[in-house]
Amino acid sequence: MGGLLPLFLISAAAVGVEIALTRFFAVASWSEYGYWVISIAMTGFAVAGVVMVLAREWFLRGAPWMLPALPLAMLAVGAGGWIAVADNPFNPLALQNPATAGAQLWHIAGYYAALFPFFFLAGLAVSLNFVVRAKEVGRVYGYDLIGAGAGACLALLLMFVLHPFWLIPALLPLLALAAALSGGTRWRIAAVGVLAGGMSAALFIASPRVSEYKPIYAPLHVQDGRVVAEVLTPRGVYLLLDNFTERLDTDVSNNAGMMGLPAPPRGFGLYRDGARIATLPMEAPTAGHAPAALDAAPYALLAAPRVLALGAAGGFRGAEALALGASSVTLIEPEPFLRRAFRAGIGPSPAPLPDPRITLSPAHPLTAAGSFDLVDIAGDFLGADDLNRHAYTREAMAAWIQRLAPGGMLSLPITIREWPVHAVRVVATAAAALRAAGIADPAAHLVVIRSAWNLRVLVGRDPFSPEAVALLVAFAEARSFDISYAPGLDLTDRNIWNDLPAVSLASEGVETGGAATDAVAQEVAWLLAGTTPADGSDAPSRDGFDRTPLTADRPWLSPLVRLAALPAALALIEVLPQSEIGLLVNVAVLAQAALLALLVMALPLLARGALRVPPAIMGRALVYFPALGLGFLMIEIAAIEHAALLLGDRTAAFALVLTTMLVASGLGALWAGRVRLPARALAVAVAIAVAWCALAIGFAHPAILAVLDLPWVARAGLLVLALAPLSVALGLPFPLGLDRFQAEGPAMLPWAWALNGAFSVVATPLANLMGHGLGLAAVGAVGLVCYTASLIAWPRSPR
Repeated sequence: MGGLLPLFLISAAAVGVEIALTRFFAVASWSEYGYWVISIAMTGFAVAGVVMVLAREWFLRGAPWMLPALPLAMLAVGAGGWIAVADNPFNPLALQNPATAGAQLWHIAGYYAALFPFFFLAGLAVSLNFVVRAKEVGRVYGYDLIGAGAGACLALLLMFVLHPFWLIPALLPLLALAAALSGGTRWRIAAVGVLAGGMSAALFIASPRVSEYKPIYAPLHVQDGRVVAEVLTPRGVYLLLDNFTERLDTDVSNNAGMMGLPAPPRGFGLYRDGARIATLPMEAPTAGHAPAALDAAPYALLAAPRVLALGAAGGFRGAEALALGASSVTLIEPEPFLRRAFRAGIGPSPAPLPDPRITLSPAHPLTAAGSFDLVDIAGDFLGADDLNRHAYTREAMAAWIQRLAPGGMLSLPITIREWPVHAVRVVATAAAALRAAGIADPAAHLVVIRSAWNLRVLVGRDPFSPEAVALLVAFAEARSFDISYAPGLDLTDRNIWNDLPAVSLASEGVETGGAATDAVAQEVAWLLAGTTPADGSDAPSRDGFDRTPLTADRPWLSPLVRLAALPAALALIEVLPQSEIGLLVNVAVLAQAALLALLVMALPLLARGALRVPPAIMGRALVYFPALGLGFLMIEIAAIEHAALLLGDRTAAFALVLTTMLVASGLGALWAGRVRLPARALAVAVAIAVAWCALAIGFAHPAILAVLDLPWVARAGLLVLALAPLSVALGLPFPLGLDRFQAEGPAMLPWAWALNGAFSVVATPLANLMGHGLGLAAVGAVGLVCYTASLIAWPRSPR
């Protein structure tokens, strides 16, 4: 056991550092660039396998000194890499400017140069353990996986007490301990010295900082601005800011002064990982501004409505609803920190005073019960938490429509600050939800009203009458808002208060010039009529944007750019919103991963006969190990997405899924060493994986909805129970395959490791692209096919 404990520590450090780096990018830059970390890590592991194939005998001879030296080398290059990453001046906005992109590409290369050595050495350490202990690959793989799971768990726990900028230095001692356990007294002395030097450098030389282009940067640096509260959690770093720029961020008419209404009140700005998510009150929330806000539109049609408000808007939403005439307000705030702020306040921000008309419900937005006159989503709801996008799916909207009282409606906000096509996609989803709710003519049940920056889609349980439309027109005119669509409303020759030009990849950007236009009005008319312009010049189907409805299986508003339109998007990269950059990063990482996979697959040719195995066996290995690398990651990524909805916390979902799957797979790998009939064990493991994928494809979402209102600990326990048997089964095929294939030639073992690692690199961006483009069911289906392929590729009899 002691002989493999260093491997456990190395794996824990590698995965812990990988997670810590993704958190660093989320805080210092943008989370989209965390994909680089995953790519670099898996690339390092795959290249290490290639090197081990080419120099296997040399590594075996040097194993006695290499086993303790590799973790020390990891510690040294890890500290140096952290310094280089922290000091890298990469600017993601400059990357979108063709004139300045060249320098940024060198900065990206700098990230790879800084981080690749660490993960390459980690891969060498793991590969060397496999080669040295070739007769006990199950135990080696088990310690590797369990160590990785422990590292994920440790990183999560450290996030409760350490800022993300301090996570990597906190993980480096694991490597010194691994080296000390692997060697004698001299290595222990060396471990202390390298640890002291590495930690000193990581703590005192590295200068991590928040990008000056993140939303928090400017408020942090205004005169007299100050941080009045800071809370560290795995979900993110929460900062409460007090400065003269912070006000309630709601869309109020420019005519508010003429209407005799005050401006929105000042407040504290609440930021998570540098992005603003809410305004918290400085005193008891006031709402004198509410009648001038775009959010007030549905209240113009309802008398004393019973309101279900999704998102507390930092505590202001209840006060606004009451000021607009609500008789009662049921608030649902799924973001835990905002819910805590509403209940007990945060720092100097007080909790709203109790009001018998306002109730904070513990229900999840997707499971809220009761009948309401208005389901009103706060304007900052989508930005408060990534998981709130599930409220914008066809299934969620259809369920709310069916719970509306007669004459009731649903009010959906969406920003149009960047691309108006986001709003069109919400309208398309609302129309699909109305059809799902049994309404044959969605066009009669929709109204679209907007300002220059935001838009509201009103979805009626009943058709909007001419009288209701007239009231909304009067509401809009008094506030200089625009009605982009209403049943029976003639929009020709109308006065457009807020110019909204179309954005098109086909026409190379934003269409400007001439009279004021309303791009949303044009597109919604085509969408609801099921037609396109007669000449096809601006046909939505040709401009490269995805307007299909959001569904429970595919609950992402972005990216909007279709993969087929990627060349056009790259030509206009300077106008792409930040929400679209993740698509480009995924595609770039996938292209790099595909090249690496081809290189590893071609290794038998490059190695000049080093493998020395029959072509038929080599062909089966080229199916078996890539299928396992792809299949495991596809299932894991789909499970993380489902778990995020189940737990209401992406970070907790990532950590719990990763820990459970790695630890349970490690136990399965340990068990693999005791299997007497490997072919039969593989068949059972694949059958479990296939059955689990099939059940998840058909029943994951309804099962999650059924337990969403259980306590968090109960939901987490159910997740572990669902994943553990599957993960034990998934831990069997790889060590069984290593044992079987290395019987054909010892060099097969590191090559198999490299194949598995290379296709794991492919799996991450591929699964993300497939999930956004085709849905989570497609990701799970690929996992099912991959494990079936591994069973087919298993060699039937020894040589």
